[in-house]
Amino acid sequence: MNAAVIMAGGSGTRFWPKSTKSYPKQFQRLFGEKTMLQETADRLEGFVDPDNIMVVTNKNYLPIVRNQLPDARDEFLIGEPVAKNTAPCVAAAAALLYREDPDSVMIVLPADHRIGRPDKFQEVLDCAVRTAKGKECLVTIGIEPAHPETGYGYIKYDQSAETVDYGMSSFRVDSFTEKPNLKKAKAFLESGNYLWNSGMFVWKSEVILKAFERYMPELYQLTQTLIRSNGSAEDINRFYKACPSVSIDYGIMEKAEEVEVLPGRFDWSDVGSWTAVHELSEKDSDGNVTGDVPVSMKGSTGNLVQSESGKLVALVGVDNLAVVETENAILVVNLEKAQDVKKVVEDLKSDPDKKKYL
Repeated sequence: MNAAVIMAGGSGTRFWPKSTKSYPKQFQRLFGEKTMLQETADRLEGFVDPDNIMVVTNKNYLPIVRNQLPDARDEFLIGEPVAKNTAPCVAAAAALLYREDPDSVMIVLPADHRIGRPDKFQEVLDCAVRTAKGKECLVTIGIEPAHPETGYGYIKYDQSAETVDYGMSSFRVDSFTEKPNLKKAKAFLESGNYLWNSGMFVWKSEVILKAFERYMPELYQLTQTLIRSNGSAEDINRFYKACPSVSIDYGIMEKAEEVEVLPGRFDWSDVGSWTAVHELSEKDSDGNVTGDVPVSMKGSTGNLVQSESGKLVALVGVDNLAVVETENAILVVNLEKAQDVKKVVEDLKSDPDKKKYL
């Protein structure tokens, strides 16, 4: 069985005010008619049976997931009682999938990425699944860097350890590197053996469980308890409350020896800020992104406008702004500073009178 595990528990703080605590980024329509979660599920069509799509999210978001993915199996909608990062998420999913099918292959995907050319994406997934089965290894998908990006982690791979199977190349991973400064990012790009870390993984549930046994034995013991359980909400709650908070990169990938990376040759973005939304959206002749919002632009270029009220938005003599209006808030930010929106969220969290706007 090929199964997809969609990680949908993030808070999306850099997309405030559209992304809120009760309705974060992955459930929002940032591009077109469908939400990011729906787009993630849709790009698996024809490759993963809808019955084999598992979503792991905050338990408070389960009604949203059920509404947006009405064909999903209820037992494959996993509600986390507390956020514990990605290692427990992967471990719980692996345990539940292994219990159903010991030969299952997991395709682990974030819910909030933007991917063009789904046909090319599925070609890479097919090769990754075959590699994970054939080599009994952990497989990650890297993205060929288009520029020296400081907002992504990187994967260093061994160019001499190339394997060509199923029509594509895979490489042995040397190391995972955290987000670099600009100087290092430029050096990575020039070296030719670094890829952006996409956070997408493929492996047999049995193989990743063995990796947990070796590198995170306490978490592994919890997976064994979960495998023997009924997989109920109470079982999930007990599992998460006993887990450490660790990322899958730190807990497993940076330590594991048998790791292969496939270069993903498709359009990809982790959509990390309003700047990315502007870059990925259709623009008018002045570089403005307005969608269906009624606007009047005078001497204004390179702006992004999103509004829920239907009010006319007029911009005069301004450039490179994101103007985002919701029912409760209005954000105006220079797109070059869009990463700092999370600082506004931090400010709101610290002020009891403003928490209602989160």
